Amino acid sequence: MPTLYNQKDKNIHKTWILFTLFLVFVIGLGYAFSYNFNSPIILYAAVAFSILMSFFSYWYSDKIVLAMSGAKEVKHEENPELYHILENLCITAGLPMPRLYIIEESAPNAFATGRNPKRAVVAVTRGLLQKLNRSELEGVLAHELSHIGNYDMLISTVIVVLVGFVSIASNWFLRWTWFSGGGRDSENRGQFGAIMLLVGIALAILSPLVAMLIQLAISRKREFLADASGALLTRYPEGLASALGKIAADQTPLRAASNVTAHLYISNPFKGKKISALFMTHPSTTDRVRALRGMEI
Repeated sequence: MPTLYNQKDKNIHKTWILFTLFLVFVIGLGYAFSYNFNSPIILYAAVAFSILMSFFSYWYSDKIVLAMSGAKEVKHEENPELYHILENLCITAGLPMPRLYIIEESAPNAFATGRNPKRAVVAVTRGLLQKLNRSELEGVLAHELSHIGNYDMLISTVIVVLVGFVSIASNWFLRWTWFSGGGRDSENRGQFGAIMLLVGIALAILSPLVAMLIQLAISRKREFLADASGALLTRYPEGLASALGKIAADQTPLRAASNVTAHLYISNPFKGKKISALFMTHPSTTDRVRALRGMEI
């Protein structure tokens, strides 16, 4: 089974693959744009924009997420017990101490972000601290440290960039196609141009859906791995299993969460909403708890 100790290289490798596929996709979509609108500058602009967007998201993703969540940094003297729990787990995992943040909301939840372990952040809600006991809290923090050790934050950032750019590019293409009447003049386009137009429209319609499904599939898979790795850190799977049950049962809405950040949290932050299993950002709590309680440590 992949664990905290051997997943890092695999996730870094996946990240580079996603970067490559992302750039190939952008070039292909940019070519379709530029051909149909007879403007090579569109291709250059698409590639430049994707590179800048990737760079900005990689370096500033943690700040963006924390600002969106309204999280505030907490120092040792403000909550020494929480700080010591996280510090002890970091020593066990062989990870540097991440910055610790609290979201002032009563819904119990948590997430980790940052581009690498040295610049990682763990954020928990006030409700998590109030509603979980110590062993449950240790389980949640160990889960988030597993995301950090596995480099899940890095791959999640790349996926967010991919989904965001694809959605923007697809929207542009459909709008320009609509207002320009299909781009090149139909008499001069020829058969190849007509095919390219159809391909471009198909990409514009289907790409956001495909990109979102990839994001959700990877998000669900990494939650199972972080659960297992977190249980190995605490040597007590029941702590995390009990925490997941409490978090899922609590119906308090998490106002700080959005569709962009939902996959980062340890449990689905949208309470009381029926979502198709295909579009869930997390595996079911029942499956996660069953897997944890079936572990032999």
